[in-house]
Amino acid sequence: MRVIEIAKIIDSWMPTSIAEDFDNVGLIIGDPESNITSILVTLDTTEDVVEEAINKGCNLIVSYHPIIFNGLKQITNDNYVQKSVIKAVKNNISVYAIHTSLDNHPKGISYLLSDLIGLKNISVLLPKEEKLNKIKIGLGSIGELEKPMDEITFFDILKNKLGLKYLRHTNKLNKKISKVSVVVGSGSFAIKDSIESNVDAFITSDFKYHNFFEADNKAILIDIGHYESEKHIKLFIKEFLNKKLPNFTVLLSEQNINPVKYY
Repeated sequence: MRVIEIAKIIDSWMPTSIAEDFDNVGLIIGDPESNITSILVTLDTTEDVVEEAINKGCNLIVSYHPIIFNGLKQITNDNYVQKSVIKAVKNNISVYAIHTSLDNHPKGISYLLSDLIGLKNISVLLPKEEKLNKIKIGLGSIGELEKPMDEITFFDILKNKLGLKYLRHTNKLNKKISKVSVVVGSGSFAIKDSIESNVDAFITSDFKYHNFFEADNKAILIDIGHYESEKHIKLFIKEFLNKKLPNFTVLLSEQNINPVKYY
């Protein structure tokens, strides 16, 4: 099967047309007419991941994040992006990125995290005007816990379900958690909308110091970490590819680890 055929299958699932304008999704590296033997699924296409694809005989990498995000003016092995691109091209490895197509899809990455932590009646938090097959698209999710619970119990559930070593949060309000919003990745832009939606808690990552003041004791803001909020997506992508390409070998990258270390 050719790269272009697999790209069409992925695009029919998570269309590039619903990605953000600033993003770089779809086929980023490779010849669309190349034949694919096996696929490696990853969060990030680093040089180590490309090396892993070479060692495992995978000539297509399906990545959540795009390795080329901003324009490249030179390719000289000067940084990790250039090194990854050079190694992929030299070894005839194609790279396809999904990123904000998954972010904006109503059953995309925020929905999946919401479902993973047990939310019900999940809908889009920040809907866009356009739709996908008459279904609302947009960033983030909002839903309800099956049963309201106290804040510490909710924190413990998040840590257990998501494998978190720690989480950052605003002041506890000593009230039950029921309605929750989620934006996977960097989501401080959705604090205001979450509070106006009367959530009890908003889960995202990459809060800056002053973002925590924006809670204004109206909801609990919870920062679970950028990698931690996205790491589940590899399994979801692999599951889809296994269903659509049952005769293909689809592997999960073992090199993708959190670049942030804690002491």
